[in-house]
Amino acid sequence: MPDPLHHTAQNHLLAALPAAVLAPLVPHLELVAMPLGQLVHGPGRPLQHAYFPTTAIVSLHYVTQSGASSETAGVGNEGVVGMALFMGGDTTPSSAVVQTAGHAYRLECSVLKAVFEQEPQVREPLLRYTQALMTQVCQTAVCNRHHSIDQQLSRWLLLSADRVPERELVVTQELIAGLLGVRRESITEAAGKLQLAGCIRYRRGHIAVLDRAGLESRACECYGVVRREWSRLLDRASR
Repeated sequence: MPDPLHHTAQNHLLAALPAAVLAPLVPHLELVAMPLGQLVHGPGRPLQHAYFPTTAIVSLHYVTQSGASSETAGVGNEGVVGMALFMGGDTTPSSAVVQTAGHAYRLECSVLKAVFEQEPQVREPLLRYTQALMTQVCQTAVCNRHHSIDQQLSRWLLLSADRVPERELVVTQELIAGLLGVRRESITEAAGKLQLAGCIRYRRGHIAVLDRAGLESRACECYGVVRREWSRLLDRASR
């Protein structure tokens, strides 16, 4: 029986597919829970599934030999984890880890590859999403190099809040520091400034966005660049 709390339309890519195209895929889409910290795939390991998040957020990041890490992009209800499967590769040098617990629809790699090759109405939105994700990766690299930690944190909070319906994130400062590749103390200081300004409320690993306009004014242009590209490419894919 269908789960009344979950539906494929919660993922924007799946929602963009015509009903006649989505229907044959539905029996292969398995709703799975994605707990905080779950390793979705590791570096160099063959990918077995693609994941279409509905309420979960997955962080794509790279871990250096020294153990340091930094996020290159996040994937939420706008996209899919496992891009390498339909781009001609079966592995990636990066890791994918759940940063916000929730759910996703899981699809076996063989099914995704077959439908990508055979169905243009699946191929086009996936390729548009790939371009949007590449923009996010590039913009993250620029942001981490040229913008302040306050700006980086504001960008990250806005992008994360866009992916959850409640606009409240269950996340620790330590986790954010690891994703941004900075010291925890730096995130504590930056979050404190945002809280004093009334932009967010932070308590026991929960961050709520209270003043979105204020948060946007403190973020760098990187947030707007990513959002505009999402809108330009993914909204077009849904038409």
